[in-house]
Amino acid sequence: MKRIILLHFFCFALFFSSMAQNVGLDNWFNKETNAKTGKPFHYLWSDTAWSGYSRWGKIFTDKGAKISQVDEPNAAVLSALQLYILVDPDTTTENKSPNYILPEHIKAISQWVKNGGVLMVLANDYKNCELKCLNQLMKTFGMSFDYVSLHRVDKDQFEMGAFTALPQHPIFKGVKKVYLKEVASIAISKPAKAILRENGKTFMAESRYGKGLVVAVGDPWIYNEYIDHDRLPASFENRKAAENLTAYLLGKVKKK
Repeated sequence: MKRIILLHFFCFALFFSSMAQNVGLDNWFNKETNAKTGKPFHYLWSDTAWSGYSRWGKIFTDKGAKISQVDEPNAAVLSALQLYILVDPDTTTENKSPNYILPEHIKAISQWVKNGGVLMVLANDYKNCELKCLNQLMKTFGMSFDYVSLHRVDKDQFEMGAFTALPQHPIFKGVKKVYLKEVASIAISKPAKAILRENGKTFMAESRYGKGLVVAVGDPWIYNEYIDHDRLPASFENRKAAENLTAYLLGKVKKK
């Protein structure tokens, strides 16, 4: 009897494990090393400093997702994922030998999205992000990051980075104010649609491509430094927006 119960429990656990959404965070195009520690850092799940995404990673796992950091996104790597997050591809200032987004990567990623994958792209302003190759990928989905740096913030003048005219979109449900600084705006064409706009500029957009979805923002945005109130005044609701974004992305992926 005990063996039967254990077997049922194992099958039950295996079933729900197979239903978990697999979320891969790029560690190929963004592949920086901390000069002091010699370890990978900057926008990674494993980075618990202000520069990391460890807090965002916990939001994903709390919602039942499996998170991992992945290397070169070929067809085999992508086939194991339902959600792929690409953040801030390296410039030569950040990495002396950066891994650029090449035609073979564009082919693999776009086909994966077309088949039903969900791609989240968080870029950066042109001084801190390799945009030329990234835009070759983004043009597939009707988007292109502009070579600008908007919402500049002087020291701790956080209100300079405030967005308050937020749209009626699931990402901003119940959110009154978010913070993004030094952001690249996005030029869009069909099939892309704007999500967040200000003064005629698009700062966040999404595009349905085949069976999949691409969501893009011109800033790494919700890394540890600016997801909570370590530095941000209490009036900013980046964490609520991050929780909404996470739920929105997971809601769009197909379970295995």
